[in-house]
Amino acid sequence: MKLLNLLSICKKINVIAGKIASWFNVLLVVLVGVDVVFRYLLNTTSIWVMELEWHFFSLIFLLGGGYAFQKNQHVRVDVFYDKFSEKQKAEINFWGGILFLLPWTIFLLYTSFSYAKISFLIRESSPDPGGLPARYLIKYAIFFGFLLLFVEALISIFENGILLFQKQFKK
Repeated sequence: MKLLNLLSICKKINVIAGKIASWFNVLLVVLVGVDVVFRYLLNTTSIWVMELEWHFFSLIFLLGGGYAFQKNQHVRVDVFYDKFSEKQKAEINFWGGILFLLPWTIFLLYTSFSYAKISFLIRESSPDPGGLPARYLIKYAIFFGFLLLFVEALISIFENGILLFQKQFKK
C-alpha cells in the first residue's frame, strides 16, 4: 500500500509540473508579444528579455516532459504500436523503459547535475551585457526535468510490469 501511495504522490508531482509548464506557455506568448512590440514599434529590445524567452521555452519542455510521458502524449512512432495488443504494448513499454529510457535518464541526470553544479560553483551568469544572472538555475532545471521523467519512467515500468506478470501468473 505504501508503494502505491508513493507512486500516486509522484504522479501528482508530475501533474503539477505539467500544469506549471502550461502556464509557461502563456508567459512565453505574452513575453514574445511584448518583445515584438518593443522591437518593431519602438526599435528596442533587451538581452534579458530574449534570454528569458529561451528560459521559458526550456522550462515548458523540461517540466512538461514527465507529464507528457505520463499521459502518453510523447512522440512515438505508431506505425506498428497501434496495431499491437495490450500485452505487446506492455512488453514494449516495460523492456523499452528498462533497456533504453532508464539508462538514458540516469546518464542525463548524472551529466546535467554535474553541469549545473559547475555552473553554480562559478556563479555563472549570462556572458552578454544586460543578460540574466544565475544561469545555473536554468541548468538545475535540466536536472529537475530529467528527474521528473526518470520517476515517471519508473512508474511506467512498474505499471507495465504488473500488466505483464499479472497476466502470466493468471494463466
